[in-house]
Amino acid sequence: MKFKILSLLAFTLLVLNSCKELSFESDGVLVPLTVMEDNSIPSITVNGVKLHSETYGDPSDPILIAIHGGPGADYRGMLNFKELANDKMYVVFYDQRGSGLSQRLDKDGYSEVQVYIDELHGVIQHYRQDSMQPVVLAGHSWGAMLATAYINQYPNEISGVILAEPGGFTWPQTETYFENSRKLELFSELTNDYVYQDQFITGSDHNTLDYKLALSTAGDVSTGDIGRVPYWRYGGICNITSIKLAIDNPDQMDFTENLKDHTSKVLFAYSEFNAAYGRDHANVVSSAYPNIELVEIKNCGHEIPHFGWNNFYPAIKDYLTQIL
Repeated sequence: MKFKILSLLAFTLLVLNSCKELSFESDGVLVPLTVMEDNSIPSITVNGVKLHSETYGDPSDPILIAIHGGPGADYRGMLNFKELANDKMYVVFYDQRGSGLSQRLDKDGYSEVQVYIDELHGVIQHYRQDSMQPVVLAGHSWGAMLATAYINQYPNEISGVILAEPGGFTWPQTETYFENSRKLELFSELTNDYVYQDQFITGSDHNTLDYKLALSTAGDVSTGDIGRVPYWRYGGICNITSIKLAIDNPDQMDFTENLKDHTSKVLFAYSEFNAAYGRDHANVVSSAYPNIELVEIKNCGHEIPHFGWNNFYPAIKDYLTQIL
């Protein structure tokens, strides 16, 4: 496994070096434009940051906020959730700060997990018509962790929560999932990998950094899916800065203190084919919530909202019928 990782890194460096002659002077040459360069991209402004965002359905229906993974990915792989607009849900998508097609920020823009929580709160306030309108959070991977971080601060303001394979709600849980998914013996090796990544994905030009991150993730070890989930654009600074923040400040990654106060049922999904996760890890992570419906989604790996939608959707529809 170590040899494979080293080979992958060597190959990535070779590809990156071969790209030196390509020009990054024109925005969007090798990566799509963001909302800052293309005004035709649907967007909202939250806490002074312009976010790529779009909605489906009737704004007066119960709101479902789809929260993508990463950090640094985008909501393209969660677009199957728009089908819920046919079930009288107002479905909201947004790319988090520095992610997907949203505005890019310098490292200070990701100084603490709280900025993501405050951003999600701002998205909810932007679309919610009044305090009586039900809100459901649907998060995948890092997005499921963020949804839980939000619930931990606002345990009584959300009507429902749909979670798909969050790494963990404490840093030790997330650390365990990272170890399992990368098949490394010591977490220090994982830390070294991220530090190494930070050494070659460097610079201040967001177009270049985002392109390099997309190249580096192209060789990620599969977590049970056949094929790659679609995306628009990765956020290089967002990804690396946020991960290093978590490693350096693990106390910020405990989202469990107030979860006992959220008594509404939570739908917690794990996949059949992601061997790094499984029911055992799902049981550990989900136990912080007092009222859990734990479901295994068949015929997919970690990318449940994309590859597992046909089996995920019936569970979601039944869950929404129960809570709304």
